[in-house]
Amino acid sequence: MKQVRFGVVGAAGSMAGAHQGYFEKIDGLEYVAACDISEDVLKPVAEKYGVKAWTDPEAMIKSGEIDAVLIACPHYDHPRYCRAAFDAGVHVLCEKPVAVTALEAAATDAHYENAKKTNGNLLYAAMFNQRTNPAWKVIKRLCSDGSVGELMRVSWTISSWFRSQTYYNSGGWRATWAGEGGGVLLNQCPHNLDLLCWFVGSPSRVTANVSLGKYHDIEVEDDVTAILEFPNGATGTFVTTTGQAPGINRLEIVGTDGTIISDGHRGEAVTFYRAGQSVPEFCATTSQRFGEPAFEESQIKPAKEQGSEHERITRNFVETILAGGGQDDLIAPGTEGIKGLELGNAMLMSGLTQTPVDIPTDRQAYAELLDDLKNKSTFKKPEAKDAGAADMAGSFSS
Repeated sequence: MKQVRFGVVGAAGSMAGAHQGYFEKIDGLEYVAACDISEDVLKPVAEKYGVKAWTDPEAMIKSGEIDAVLIACPHYDHPRYCRAAFDAGVHVLCEKPVAVTALEAAATDAHYENAKKTNGNLLYAAMFNQRTNPAWKVIKRLCSDGSVGELMRVSWTISSWFRSQTYYNSGGWRATWAGEGGGVLLNQCPHNLDLLCWFVGSPSRVTANVSLGKYHDIEVEDDVTAILEFPNGATGTFVTTTGQAPGINRLEIVGTDGTIISDGHRGEAVTFYRAGQSVPEFCATTSQRFGEPAFEESQIKPAKEQGSEHERITRNFVETILAGGGQDDLIAPGTEGIKGLELGNAMLMSGLTQTPVDIPTDRQAYAELLDDLKNKSTFKKPEAKDAGAADMAGSFSS
């Protein structure tokens, strides 16, 4: 195979629009098919890129005319079209989140593993583009190569996901239990939840305070403060909102051998304090009463990389297909999407039930809680308004 014939589900949406703009930059990607349920909005997209227009996603997937599909439609439909693609032997690149509930994500993962029994080269990737952010790659390396030592504490305040009421009014499905399945935890923070698990692993218990519609006229969460507990006894906090400005994006990871601080946005240096002696060892053996271990401070400037974060994920996906590679060659395997998703589910469940929630969660119980929220909803969404073209670059918090 010299070219990967690419199709897009949700091609007329704003997120798909951000992707389609870089397709021509990726060698081996041949954009051939665009799908959206509305023919009126689809037609100009198909004409712009010179691709075949489809209004039935499963028909496009099963047509034999595409080798890979980017799924960029509303969240609830992600698992459905992923599974249809697996059955058709079509490689999948799925926008975040991979599902609305961990229960659905687990079912999709099982479907994928079953499909691989007859198609061993089938790939399933997730659009966790922030894994390609140079600063986050530095932090991943420091966490993985032993520089930090054993985790003691992690704290992340991520309030740079500000969204206006106009944003929420721009689509009838946005910020509703029935249309989106959640708020900041499911729409903006899948990136940060994924990164948190990527850096330090999944917590074992979550206790959260969750506010619904605190800063906006919406029925889902737009403000979250969570306390995390890890299997080794480490603790953490995770704070996020779409209602505060100016936004803060401060991450602290404290280990027995070093501390990482990232306090800013793309391209800024990561501060690393390397301990000259393990902190617990120093604590147990020093004769000093007030001293602390010696630390070496370093400012690690991330290297610049070509292309946007989204382009890097898509390029890696296409190159892996062409090389006949496997899941381990992907920057963001789709099967890892369940980790951050389950963490977000746990935060929402804890906040709504006002009880701590263990991870792995009771996935069926969470799905039933979400169904109850949808069924009992009396929220009346303002009529969706066309706010015109938007600069998507302003929405990608680092």
